Amino acid sequence: MSETANIRHYPGSRLFTAVFFIWLYLPIAVVIWYSFNENRIVSVWTGFSTKWYASALENRALLSAVEVSLTVAVIATICSTLIALAAALVLTRTPGLKFARLSETIVNLPLLLPEIVVAVAVLILFSQLGISDGMVKLAIAHTTFCTPFAFLPIRARLQGMSPDYDEAARDLYATPMMAFRRVTLPLIAPGLFAGMMLAFVMSMDDFITSNMLNSGGATTLPVYIFGLVKQGTTPELNAISTLIILVSLVLATVALLASARAMRRE
Repeated sequence: MSETANIRHYPGSRLFTAVFFIWLYLPIAVVIWYSFNENRIVSVWTGFSTKWYASALENRALLSAVEVSLTVAVIATICSTLIALAAALVLTRTPGLKFARLSETIVNLPLLLPEIVVAVAVLILFSQLGISDGMVKLAIAHTTFCTPFAFLPIRARLQGMSPDYDEAARDLYATPMMAFRRVTLPLIAPGLFAGMMLAFVMSMDDFITSNMLNSGGATTLPVYIFGLVKQGTTPELNAISTLIILVSLVLATVALLASARAMRRE
């Protein structure tokens, strides 16, 4: 690395980096630390205890919210990834496609609009259609705003893939479906997996849309946590937050390992 490109040669860069990471992760560390507080009053430390984790795992309302969030996230991830994959294939593998830019803008429209606008729009739409089932509303709404998050890495992967692979498969008498299954799909697998992970995380993390569509017992985990916050912060809430952080770290680690493995294969 050249002298001008090495960040370590810039004065104060190490201190700035250290302050940045402390500022970023110190609140998370505080939440994790106080989740082991024996006292119910969060700010008063009286001893180490794991009873709040046991209390959180025995909380039926919490487990129900986790089940709703996971169900909606899995449905939204599958549906949004399939829609994003189809859109990416059409937009990147159809030469001379009319209104390609407009179509791409429509797919990415939920990213351009404030989430509250999308939430209000789907709420009015479901009211006009007479859809009252909370799970159905959540699944459709989450699929809508998760689609562009799945679309971006899939499209990027397809754009970086040469069309020559498909043409070579066709020259070897492979059907379009066989060429996609044997050639295209393995090559875009890292982008596909990244899109699925993004869609899943965005669905699990959503609050605004889920809060507006919350009905019929379909309470997601972020909405449930918000209800606990209004009652006051407790070590049980910290324990729940710590468990969410742990699950997020596991998912991120799996995604990084899978991407690294796919890159080594290439």
